[in-house]
Amino acid sequence: MTSVPTPIPSRTQYVLEEIKRRILTGRLTPGQALVETELAAQFGVSKTPVREALKTLAGTGLVVMSQYKGVTVRMVDADMAREVYDVRLLLEPEALRRAVRRGASLDAARSALTSADEATDTAERSLANREFHRALYLPCGNPLLGRMLDEVRDQAALVSAVAWAASPSWEREAGEHREILRLALAGDADGAARALHAHIASFVERAFPRAEDPAANQAVNRATNQATNQEGQE
Repeated sequence: MTSVPTPIPSRTQYVLEEIKRRILTGRLTPGQALVETELAAQFGVSKTPVREALKTLAGTGLVVMSQYKGVTVRMVDADMAREVYDVRLLLEPEALRRAVRRGASLDAARSALTSADEATDTAERSLANREFHRALYLPCGNPLLGRMLDEVRDQAALVSAVAWAASPSWEREAGEHREILRLALAGDADGAARALHAHIASFVERAFPRAEDPAANQAVNRATNQATNQEGQE
């Protein structure tokens, strides 16, 4: 007999989405403590929805639960970033290739790209960029492939938030997004997949370079330290 997933109560879902939004837009920074009583007071709920939301976020890799440190926003380092982006490199270009070959509608991707261009702050642009990538892979025709990419989507967004804090590269990525969509709309499945692969690979190498590029590594370290200092002042 197939089990049916238990739906998340509405209060827990609200708390879950709000904490996730704050993490992915940089309001809650890597390493920052997430205290149940404080979050419950902020959201006007009991500790139970907060506790359940944090457990779910731990399952997605956005927060870490420790017996000694409590719950904290997950730290981002080069190893974590490369693991997440390696999965994207293996799966996301192929998903886009399949979506183009099957003639799937990419209207949602076009809309997300417009939203990113018209965004008035980094939070809006970050969320729009996430929707752009999802709109490229979701119509691939393989729901399991889409779900696998959804599972790393939040972690990839956390990596991006840290990287953009170190070195904003919105304009470059926007141009790459436009080229990927142009190729996809033209029906060039292989070209669009290659462009997407290059886009993902170049981002993680710029943001988390290998050890032989100390200057770039220092930029990432400065951003991480700034986030940690900001947390200590709050």
